Amino acid sequence: MTKLFALTAAALMVSSTASFAAGDAVAGEKGFNKCKSCHMIVDGDNTIVKGGKTGPNLYGIMGTAIASGDFKFGAGISSVAEANPDMVWTEELVAEYVVDPNAFITTYGGNGKSKMTFKLKKGGEDVAAYLASVAPAQ
Repeated sequence: MTKLFALTAAALMVSSTASFAAGDAVAGEKGFNKCKSCHMIVDGDNTIVKGGKTGPNLYGIMGTAIASGDFKFGAGISSVAEANPDMVWTEELVAEYVVDPNAFITTYGGNGKSKMTFKLKKGGEDVAAYLASVAPAQ
């Protein structure tokens, strides 16, 4: 009985994670309009989305270390990177971050607040899927 319960719980966790991660890149492209006042998506000379420079360039963010690159990140997200040196951005983490950046920092052992004051209450998984879709070929 205990073994059956454990297997059922594991199956539910896998299925719920898979459904959470399944964002819609087309919807995310439209949803990114809320992000481009602060963020751009630029690959060298190729501008995918012209946006602001208040936040980091989000081209190729998936799979990169948290708070890495030449952008001057705030203390909050930098402390998450220090607490989790092997943590990289995934679609799930991006979707979680955009819902409440300050809660994300606390959840992952960081200190301080995020410089990102905007919260994306819906569609975070779609924006994450869009960012993954405009990433460099692996």
